[in-house]
Amino acid sequence: MRVAAITKLFPNAAEPLSAPFNRQQFAALGKRCELEVYATIPWHPLRGTAGVPWREAIGDLRVVHPRTLYVPRALHGQWGRLYAASLAPWSAALKRADVLLAAWAYPDAVGVLRLARWLGRPVVVKVHGSDINQIAQMPGPRRELTSWLGRAAAVVCVNHALVPEIAALGVEASRIHVVENGVDDTVFHMRSGEAAQTEAAALRRAAGVADNSPVILYVGNLKREKGVLDLCEAARDAALAGTTVVIVGDGPVRREVAALAERSLASTWPGARILLLGPQPAPIVSAWMNAARLLCLPSWMEGTPNVVREALACGTRVVATNVGGIPALVHAGNGHLVAPRQPRELARALAAEIAQAHRKQDVVATSPTTSWSASADALLAVLAAAVRRAA
Repeated sequence: MRVAAITKLFPNAAEPLSAPFNRQQFAALGKRCELEVYATIPWHPLRGTAGVPWREAIGDLRVVHPRTLYVPRALHGQWGRLYAASLAPWSAALKRADVLLAAWAYPDAVGVLRLARWLGRPVVVKVHGSDINQIAQMPGPRRELTSWLGRAAAVVCVNHALVPEIAALGVEASRIHVVENGVDDTVFHMRSGEAAQTEAAALRRAAGVADNSPVILYVGNLKREKGVLDLCEAARDAALAGTTVVIVGDGPVRREVAALAERSLASTWPGARILLLGPQPAPIVSAWMNAARLLCLPSWMEGTPNVVREALACGTRVVATNVGGIPALVHAGNGHLVAPRQPRELARALAAEIAQAHRKQDVVATSPTTSWSASADALLAVLAAAVRRAA
C-alpha cells in the first residue's frame, strides 16, 4: 500500500526537533507500507523559508517540503483553499498514493480534502488536540471543518475526549477511530543504580543546579496557552524556595520566560529558581525526566500530550491541568491534577508533591504501555480499511 502523509507538523533541517510524535509514528508506519511524507512549510513572501530544502531524508523516510501560502489571521478562513492550491503542483505524485493521510485538522485536512476531489483518492485525517480544541473553535476554520471533515474516509484522534468534538463537526461516529500515540521505550525509561545517579549529577553540574535542589521540569512549546507563564508565576511562591524549575523548549514567549528566569536569580525573588535550557534532543529530555522530582504541564487545553506518557515511563510524577486527555493519564497514583490558569493552585500542588517521597517503580507501573509499533499498526489498519472501501 502506498501512503502519502501531508502535514505541517514534522521536523526539517531548520527545526530538527519539531513534532517528534509524528516523526516517530511515521517512522514506524514507513516500515509497514510505502510511505512518502509531504511536510509542508508555511510560506509568506516577506518571510521566506531559509534553511529548509525541497527534499531530504529523515531517518528512513523520504520527505518533501512543499511551500504552502501562509495568510494572516484575517484570512484564516481561506487557508484551506490556499493550502489546496499550494499542493496542486504535487498532484501527479500524490495521485500515485492509494490513500492520503492529512495529519492536522486545519488547514492541512481541509486543503487535502479539497484537492482529493480531483485526485480521486480517499483521505484519512489525523487530529491531535489543539487543532480541534482551539483552532476548530475559530469561526472561519470551524465553517471550513464543518463543510469538509465529514468527507474524510476516516478521522483518527489520539484520545476518547476528542470523539464528541469531532462528531460535532459532522463526522459520522463509525468513521472516528482512537489511535493512541506511543512511547519510545529505548529512550524514555526509568534509570536506576549508580549510573543513573552519575548521569543526574552530571546534568545538574552542567546546568548549575544544586545537588539538594528538587527539580520541576517543563518540556514543550513556550506558548502562553501551554501555561508556561503560569508555571513561572507559580515559581514565585515562597513554598517552592530551594526548588529549580527547568524549562526545555522554545516558542513565542521565550523572551518573557527568559526575563522571569533572570529575575529568579535576584535575592528578592522568594520562590524557585527558573532555568531556561532551550530545545533539547530526546535523550537529554529523558535524562532530565529521570533527574527531576516531577514534570509540570499546566496547559490551558490539550489532546493527550506525549510528554506526559514519556515522563511516566521514566517514573516521574506529573502535575498537570485537568483538560483534554490528561485525566486519562494522570491520577493520584502518579501525580496531581489542577485547574488551568490558576498559578496559586499550581504552586500549592507543586509544593505538596515536592514535600512527599514517591517510588519511581510505582509511577512506571501506571505508565501507558502503547509502543510506536502498536500505534503504527492501528493507524495502518484504518488506512487499509479506507483503501478497501474506496475500491
